[in-house]
Formats: sequence, C-alpha cells, structure tokens
Amino acid sequence: MTKSRGILQAREFWPPHHIEILGRFYADLRTQDIADLLGKSISRVYAKANELGLKKSAAYQASVHSGRVQRGQQDPRMLGTRFQKGLVPWNKGLKGLSYEGGKATRFKKGELNGTAKLLYVPIGSYRISADGHLEQKLTDDPAIAPARRWTPVSRLVWERDNGPIPAGHIVVFKRGQKTAVLDLITVDRLDCITRAENVRRNHWTNLHPELAAVVPLKAAITRQVNRINRAAREAEESRA
Repeated sequence: MTKSRGILQAREFWPPHHIEILGRFYADLRTQDIADLLGKSISRVYAKANELGLKKSAAYQASVHSGRVQRGQQDPRMLGTRFQKGLVPWNKGLKGLSYEGGKATRFKKGELNGTAKLLYVPIGSYRISADGHLEQKLTDDPAIAPARRWTPVSRLVWERDNGPIPAGHIVVFKRGQKTAVLDLITVDRLDCITRAENVRRNHWTNLHPELAAVVPLKAAITRQVNRINRAAREAEESRA
C-alpha cells in the first residue's frame, strides 16, 4: 500500500490507557465528562462503549445525572417546571383562539416566504437533474414531495406519442442518444423497457471491454484493503 501523502486523515485508534479509563469510569460517570477527559467527541465514546459492551450502572441510571425523569425525586430542575395536579391550562376550551389583528399576519394558503420564495420557479420551468436529465416542473401541489413535482422531459415526450408508460417499465435513451437539449429529445431517441432489462443493460459486464476488466480488479483491491484495515484494528485491540 502507498502512503496517503496527507490526503486522507489519519485514523484515530484508542490507546490502551484510554480504554482502561473508559472501562473504569463509564458505568458511573457522565459520558460527556469522560469525553472531555479523553479529548474525544461524545459520539466516539458512546460508540467505543457500545463496542466493548459497557453499560451504565443502576446507581447512575437512578441519579439525576442520567437525565431520566425520576418519579418521586425532588430534583429542583424538575420541580420548577412540573405541571401541578389539578392545573387547568389557560387555553382550555379556546380552540381556534384568535387575537385582534392576528388574522392579517397569518400565513395564507399557498403563500411563500423566506428561502422558499427565493428558490421558487413557476410551473413549466426546466432544470437539469443530478443524473443529467432535462426535467420540467408540472405542479406546485404541496402534498407532493418537491423532487416529485418535476418529470423528465423524455417521459413526457414518450407519453405524448405512445400513451401511459406500462407498470414496471421506464423510459430511457437509446445508447449514445442521451441529451439534455429540449429540441433534441424526440421519441426516436427513446426506448420503453422493463426495470429488469434496464438493470441488465447497465450491468458492468456490458460496459466498454477495458472498463469491464477494471471493475472486478477494483473490487478485489477494495477487499484486500478492507482485510488489511480490519486486521490492523484487531491487532491494536488485542494489544489493548
């Protein structure tokens, strides 16, 4: 293996004395305190404790430091904001309460504000998707996820000439015909195929011969790198 030349961040291992401290104090101390002591993030401490099978003690879980609601405990943090028995909420029976002048400042149905207003584009607009497909906006329906408000132009062109796309099928460009230019997206460039056929079409065995030869080689290299890294971690942990 070659060195990363500083491109990759060095992997952080747990030295033996850190693991010893974690094992000794995790059950009875706050995790944040242990993280501060070791100079690590609390998420790393939680992850390592889980890996080692460490648990908080019953005494810690029963203490105020656990953050759990303790029935019958007289923790000032809880008493100050606790609902008292028999308390009647101030807005009981006031469903739909409206203050004078409040209606003028309410959000109106379909109203856009802030970032949503800045990013809004009207129905009929076009955009290029992350996959390089030209899409057209067909609706502003708030019940539909934003990404679903856009439809590939290739699909629209196919349905215009051939009707609805059958279930389990998709519209794709023929090989070498893909384009994001509106005037060039014509039905003669498109195919309607099953999803299974699309998987077979895009399988690595159907790539360019030179690229197809690289794919299994890359997978073999990845397996070897993972094996070496796993062995290094296991050796480090066994020494701990």
